[in-house]
Amino acid sequence: MTRDGRLGVGVIGAGRVGPVVGAALAGAGHALTGITSGSDDDRVDAILPDLPRLSAEEVVRRSELVVLAVPHDELRALVAGLAEVGAWQVGQIVMHTDAAHGIQVLGPAASRGAIPVAIHPAIAFTGTSTDLRALKDAYAAVTAPAAVMPIAQALAVEMGCEPVVVTDAERAAYGEAIATATTFSSSIVRQSADLLRAAGVEDPSRYLSALVHTTIDRALTETAPSIGDGPTALP
Repeated sequence: MTRDGRLGVGVIGAGRVGPVVGAALAGAGHALTGITSGSDDDRVDAILPDLPRLSAEEVVRRSELVVLAVPHDELRALVAGLAEVGAWQVGQIVMHTDAAHGIQVLGPAASRGAIPVAIHPAIAFTGTSTDLRALKDAYAAVTAPAAVMPIAQALAVEMGCEPVVVTDAERAAYGEAIATATTFSSSIVRQSADLLRAAGVEDPSRYLSALVHTTIDRALTETAPSIGDGPTALP
């Protein structure tokens, strides 16, 4: 870490989330050390040009902050596997972006002296630079040990988000809420588009756009908390 708190950041996971999170942290002044290869290197190059492609072990070796942006079902084995080969370092920050996992999944890294942090930015990632703008209007669920919670909250802010504390015990329920909102919404919109297409509407997506947005806005307004009952953000 440099004197001004800037970190060397490495990313494991080159899907839609990892490159965007890396770009957001780079925009806050952190130095990117590398990223693992993915299935669409051209898309990664568009948002993180010239960033070295490294193995997961090498990303960990070079980085003070390691971002784990891999699918939910792969995260536990990844953390444990890197622990088995002695990759994790004392004092290194290990941050995953999964909605449903808390910090317990990072136990094998924490047992070797790493600092576990879970930050889930609540947006639907596209894997493009447009996500960087979306992050600036988003919340992020932050889970971390009390002693390092200010660090976790600061990282969320540097990504452009407003941090909201979610305890480790509440993380599964939070993940279910996120999955319900994203999966159900996508399924219903696709079903509606298919029905409109069958009814002869040539461009169902465009037809539904205003309707869906206004319906969601109304639903969010109706479920908004009273003043003083909002989410737990930065003090």
